[in-house]
Amino acid sequence: MNYKIFELFEPLNFFEPLNFFKPLKNNLSTNKETQKEDMRNFYAFQAKIYDFTRWTFLYGRNSILKKLPLDRFKPLEILEVGCGTGVNMLQIAKMYPNAKITGLDISNDMLKVAEKNLEKYKDRITLLEKPYEKGNEYTGKFDLILYSYALTMINPHWEELVAQTPNDLKPDGMIAVVDFHEANYDFYRNFMRNSHVRLDGHILPVLNENFAPIISEVRTGLAGVWNYMMFIGLKK
Repeated sequence: MNYKIFELFEPLNFFEPLNFFKPLKNNLSTNKETQKEDMRNFYAFQAKIYDFTRWTFLYGRNSILKKLPLDRFKPLEILEVGCGTGVNMLQIAKMYPNAKITGLDISNDMLKVAEKNLEKYKDRITLLEKPYEKGNEYTGKFDLILYSYALTMINPHWEELVAQTPNDLKPDGMIAVVDFHEANYDFYRNFMRNSHVRLDGHILPVLNENFAPIISEVRTGLAGVWNYMMFIGLKK
């Protein structure tokens, strides 16, 4: 079979069903360095279409921001890990006018888009092309650390980042995570692995164990093909 037509549509994720006819590979990264390069390569093109396509299936991004129990006018310090094109940071900047917001991402292509999207708030926003890693660089700095559809793509060391998060939160700080949870059908689980995403319901139990939950929910995605989760928890 000639798969060229599917390759044309593959970056446009709302055409995902077309890709089920292609042989699927497991593209989950196997180590940190591989993961960085995989993400840079994956988003080199995706950055051009990201904001036009992700609204179709990245559910809960706005909802989780609205559920955050934070003082709107407090001078907050907020970090987003895997900030992408800055969609979440833009909403946070509008919601919290006195907040300083740091965004980390390893894709320069995504950060270029974010810089344009966040131009109006550049005095309160810092964008850094770097991964979030274990260490003492941000010890006790943040009121909130946000992961939005990031942890399921950070393989295999996502759990290391979750473990690092409490170190970088203030004593009353919190974590917020919205992400894929679990695929209800093997074909979709395999398809998403082909796109570097793991849907095995593996993240939420670890969050519940390591933080004091405020919100811990699993919700139904498009047509019940997959579920997504939302979690907000306090540092223990």
